Amino acid sequence: MDITSFVVGQRDSALLLGDYNTYRQQLSRRLLTLRKRLGRTTPKNAKYSPKAPITAEDIAGSHDYVHLQILTSERAWAHAMHMKSTHSEENADNGITGSTRKHIISRLHKAATTANELVSLLSDQTVTGATDVDLLEAQAYVYSLSGAEEFEKQAEGIRPGEGQEQRWKSCLVHYSAARIIYNALLQSTKKDLFKEILASTIDPSIRYAAYQSRLPRTLAVSVVARQYFPRDNSALASAVEKQFPDALKDEASATGKGPESTEKVPNTISWRGRSANIVDAAVGQALASVTAAEGRLAEYLASNTDSTSRDKAAAYDDVLIASQDATDSTRHAIEELEKEGVNEGDSRMQDLRVTSLAINYALIGWRVGRNRVLIGSEDGLKLDAAKIKKPRARRDGKEWVEKEEGNGRKLARLRERVVLYDSILQSIDSVKDLRGAMRDAGFIEELDGKRAYFQALKCLNIAYSHALLSNSKNALALFARALDLSSKALSTAAASEPTSSGPPKLDVSPEAAESVHNHLQGLTSQFRGLVELQKSSLAHSTANAKDAMNLTPIVECLNEYPVGGVNLDKLIQWPPRLQPVPVKPLFLDVAWNYIRYPGQEEEEAVTQVSEQNGGEDVEEQPKKRGWFGFGR
Repeated sequence: MDITSFVVGQRDSALLLGDYNTYRQQLSRRLLTLRKRLGRTTPKNAKYSPKAPITAEDIAGSHDYVHLQILTSERAWAHAMHMKSTHSEENADNGITGSTRKHIISRLHKAATTANELVSLLSDQTVTGATDVDLLEAQAYVYSLSGAEEFEKQAEGIRPGEGQEQRWKSCLVHYSAARIIYNALLQSTKKDLFKEILASTIDPSIRYAAYQSRLPRTLAVSVVARQYFPRDNSALASAVEKQFPDALKDEASATGKGPESTEKVPNTISWRGRSANIVDAAVGQALASVTAAEGRLAEYLASNTDSTSRDKAAAYDDVLIASQDATDSTRHAIEELEKEGVNEGDSRMQDLRVTSLAINYALIGWRVGRNRVLIGSEDGLKLDAAKIKKPRARRDGKEWVEKEEGNGRKLARLRERVVLYDSILQSIDSVKDLRGAMRDAGFIEELDGKRAYFQALKCLNIAYSHALLSNSKNALALFARALDLSSKALSTAAASEPTSSGPPKLDVSPEAAESVHNHLQGLTSQFRGLVELQKSSLAHSTANAKDAMNLTPIVECLNEYPVGGVNLDKLIQWPPRLQPVPVKPLFLDVAWNYIRYPGQEEEEAVTQVSEQNGGEDVEEQPKKRGWFGFGR
């Protein structure tokens, strides 16, 4: 029947769009539609006639009758919450008194009564077909509504003849029963829906009622719930223990994970040689949950050594969730003391500050440990080849040939590693923002050493990528930078306290720091030699190029026989350049203008005669030409 999911789904969908009044109007429309479907409405213009009460046989025939009861109860609850929220907005400074409070209590009483009728009908399981889980969900729903009714009753003031402790007892009884049932259903069904109900409504109400009853704050909510659970209801107790055997046992696990995860709630917590008392029960309960999750994680990592890095990282989720819950509980406890005006010098506040610092540091350590597992073995010290899954068989029937991993895949893996290193460095930097961390100079020095360790690994992996791209100079510079950082990390790790064995966290062992330092020394020496070889090779090739530029082209020395062989590096001069070209000599008869040669007088006389005759035709004599046919 999924009673709890039906109720929570109705509330969430309505309150997401409006307030409690919108939810109430929506329920009224749904109730009218449901009654028409079931034939339980009075026809128009007809006289009203009371309808027969719902029976177990009706529920066996259709689950709409179950929804009819739940919607009726929810409408009354929504009406009460609407009046309460309206008064809170208008008169926030004044309490709800008089007829308004009576009306609210009346609506809550109707809601609890209607839900109790549904429980009575579902109790006949042979007829209705309801399961044990359905019956427990209905009972938990009734107890939560009854607890809300008693909560409103006691909030109006002290009645004559009653003490403060007795006034809130009935409220604690109802809410404790609801918590025990929801917790048992959470362990049996593993639905987060029940966890949300416990965290949002049940647990805060029990905590407030316990505070009003003068119960010590060191008592956990689970302890208070077991103490006020109605054990005289043997049928309810047996049904709860059927779902979760350790639900009513005092020695049950604070985490509620089962008997195998039973852990004692710690009373103290240690931080760098200082012990602080756990003054809030919720914090101790959360720390017990962290201890249990840590044990399960260590057991998983020890028994699944061949698992992939992603599977190992997924095993950290429970520890991270439990650590975050512990952090939230500590912050909530500090906020409560601050609201009460407790001075910072108070022992309770001092213990909570130390507890908060230790828990937040542990949470950051688990985050770093998860990233270290994702990076791989030895924190990514070496670039090992990735495992390639072989196909079962090739389609062509040929044997599968293993190929080396390409540079593209290696570079992609290195990019992922660098992102994880950045996340680790950000987590380490966030430790310094914790209150009280910067006051411990020794702690900050150790933290800087751990940061240098991971920063050296980041530089190392970036250098690997440059080495794959044949950028030896860049790789050498990064290796040298990583070597300097590893020296700092090695000195800090040697002076720090020895780390405890267990799942990887923020702690860096001296062996790991020394391994990184030695590996970087070898790589730095190797790439320094490689860069020198490349440098000398480049100088030799440059010299050869200059010599090739100074060589005489072969076309100009064809008359010479090369003793050591023909050098074909320079056949001709290219690009060509301006230079003189050898040709045969050209002689000019300059002396013709100054020396009289034989026959030169006769030519001059003939010329004068022709000029005197007025240009008459004279038989031309053949002219003498100079060398190469050039005239004079």
